[in-house]
Amino acid sequence: MSTILKLFVFPISLIIICLGINTILGGHITPGGGFQGGAMIAGGLIFCIIVYGLEKSPFKLSHNFLATMESIGALGYIFLGLAGLIFSGFYMYNLGVDLYGIVPAAIQTIFNYPDPINAGIIPYLNYAVGIKVLVGLSAVVIAFLESDKILGENEQ
Repeated sequence: MSTILKLFVFPISLIIICLGINTILGGHITPGGGFQGGAMIAGGLIFCIIVYGLEKSPFKLSHNFLATMESIGALGYIFLGLAGLIFSGFYMYNLGVDLYGIVPAAIQTIFNYPDPINAGIIPYLNYAVGIKVLVGLSAVVIAFLESDKILGENEQ
């Protein structure tokens, strides 16, 4: 890769990663969310990995780290769904202010229910989905880059 490309890729990928984090954090209020933000973060990581190579990339993503993050995302999503099941009887029930249909009158008057401040478990679901998508897309590209080394060793 050219020197100019190597010079500009890292700052641009940091901007893309920050936009992805912003998309995940504001996903319950604005369009977008976990999937879109995770794809943006993965895009920034993949951009660096492709330009710098897997060994020289500023983002060192080991197999153990990726496996741990994938497990955290999946278990977080499952546990949030089970929390809704335990407290309301419905899987993935949004545990917000209106638990069991009870909305305090003060909240109803102040925030003009539905409450825009308390989104319940939706932001946490966005975090879990963002982690899963980030790891999934990054792992696919890393697996393709690793396959060249594996195939190259088998041919010799």
